[in-house]
Amino acid sequence: MVRSDARENRARIVAAARDAFAEDDRTSMNQVAQRAGVGAGTLYRNFPTREALVLAVYQDEVDRITGAVPELLAELPPVEALRQWTTGLVEAMRRKHGLGDALSPAAHKEITEQTYGPVVAAITDLLDAGKKDGSIREDADPRDFLQLTGALWRAATHPEDRAPHMLALILDGLQPH
Repeated sequence: MVRSDARENRARIVAAARDAFAEDDRTSMNQVAQRAGVGAGTLYRNFPTREALVLAVYQDEVDRITGAVPELLAELPPVEALRQWTTGLVEAMRRKHGLGDALSPAAHKEITEQTYGPVVAAITDLLDAGKKDGSIREDADPRDFLQLTGALWRAATHPEDRAPHMLALILDGLQPH
């Protein structure tokens, strides 16, 4: 069983790393430790390598995003919940892209495989809610939706962020015939 102070240290490190990497993906491990208010020993005990820390940040982000679905569906109509959730996913994908350079190909493949299922399950919940209320077509597939959203994070690399317009087109395509 992990002590509460150890859990708190780990959470502080992940939060500090997420913020630091968002500002500069070349942030050093020592800078993360300083930002988290822990010693280097505590940092390296939790995350022996930079790659381990990057993976933890990414996993934390996926957990946060997938965990937001029930609250969004409780507050918003399914299509609007899907729009807001997808916007958050796209932002996370953009951040992940910057962090991806810090991962070996094997680690990149592992985290992608590890997070695919939970992300598809979250999309399934959103689509199913829309199918149930008639706002989303019955043949909408979560894997197709995820594939389409993969293009959205790249849309911001142009002078103008095209992602909101592209997302609107995707969501229009989900409407029942």
